[in-house]
Amino acid sequence: MALKIGIVGLPNVGKSTLFKALTKKAVDIANYPFCTIEPNTGIVKVPDSRLESLATFSHSADIIPAVIEFVDIAGLVKGASTGEGLGNKFLSHIRLVDAIAHVTRAFQDSNITHVADKVDPFDDIEVIHLELIFADLATLEKRAATLASQLKAGSDAKVVAALETVNRLRAHLEVGKLANTCELSEEEEISIRDMALLTIKPFVLVINTDEGEVVPESVQQQFRERTGIQNIITLCAKQEADMAELSVEELTELGMTSTGLDRFIRTAYETVGLITYFTTGPQETRAWTVPMGAKAPQAAGVIHTDFEKNFIRAEVVNWQSLCEAGSEVAAKEKGLIRIEGKDYVAQDGDVMVFRHGA
Repeated sequence: MALKIGIVGLPNVGKSTLFKALTKKAVDIANYPFCTIEPNTGIVKVPDSRLESLATFSHSADIIPAVIEFVDIAGLVKGASTGEGLGNKFLSHIRLVDAIAHVTRAFQDSNITHVADKVDPFDDIEVIHLELIFADLATLEKRAATLASQLKAGSDAKVVAALETVNRLRAHLEVGKLANTCELSEEEEISIRDMALLTIKPFVLVINTDEGEVVPESVQQQFRERTGIQNIITLCAKQEADMAELSVEELTELGMTSTGLDRFIRTAYETVGLITYFTTGPQETRAWTVPMGAKAPQAAGVIHTDFEKNFIRAEVVNWQSLCEAGSEVAAKEKGLIRIEGKDYVAQDGDVMVFRHGA
C-alpha cells in the first residue's frame, strides 16, 4: 500500500495548485473557500536517480519506483474543530493519512483573496495547528473520561499508566504544542495509537512563495522554532505547476535537473522515517519501501509475506558499489556482496536478494 500524505492548509494558499503540479491531474481550482469538498487523490513517483543507474547496470526491461499517494484535503478554517466550514468532515480525512504536508501562503496576489484579508504565514500556521490541537484535545478528553470510569471499577496498573500518558499529552497540547513533539516511550505510543491523533503525525511545512523568491535559511529556522516542524520546503506552487507541464528534455534544456517538487516529494517520503532498498535484474529494477530500522525478514516481507515467514538469508550489496563493480560476478570477487541473517538492519540504498524456504 502506498504511503499517504495529506495536503492541508487554509483556503487559497495554493494546496490544489501544488496537488495539480504533483500529479499533473486536473483538479477543481477556484478563487473561493471550500472549492475542494471531497479529497482528490493522486499517485506520485518518488524521484530516485539510483533506479536509472541500477536499471542500466542490469539492462532491466522495466523500472518500478516507490510511490506516494497525495490527498488534497479541503481548506480548513478557524473553528474547523467545532464544525466550521464543514471542518469535522475534513478533519476525518486527515486521520486517514500517514503524514501531513501543511501548505502556508507567503505569496502576494491581489486577485486571490485571503480568508483573513492579510498574508501572514505564521498566523496561518497557528490557525491550522490550533484547530488540529483542539480536535486532538477533544479525543484525549473522551479517552481520559473512559479511563477514569474504568479506574472507578478497580485499580489497574495499565489503566493508570494510560491515563497518565493521556493527561501528559493533554498538558502538552494545551500550551499549543503538537503531539509529535512530546517525548513518548514505545509503550506509550502503542497505548495511544488507536486514537489516531492528528498532531502525532509527521509534518512537512511547505512555504508557498512568489515566483523567484528565496527564503533565507535564517527565516526557515524561525519557522522551525515557532512551529515545531523541522522539515521545511520552500517553493512557488504556480511555477512548479507550469514546470510540471514540461518534458524531461525541456527541463534539461533549461538546466533543471531537479525541481522543487522533487525536493518536496523526497522530503515527504523521508519525513515518515522510510528508507528504500532495491531489487534488480533483467526483468525489472524496483524500489521497495520499508521503515527505518526494519530487519532483513521485514524487508523481504514487503515483497511477499511468505518471504518473511520462511526467510533464510539475504545477499546484500550497496547500490553504488554494485554499479561501480561493473558486474555481479566482479562484485562477488571483490567481496562486496555480503550474506546477512535475520538480525541485519536494512540500509537505504541496499540491493537485496532473499533466500527463503518453501
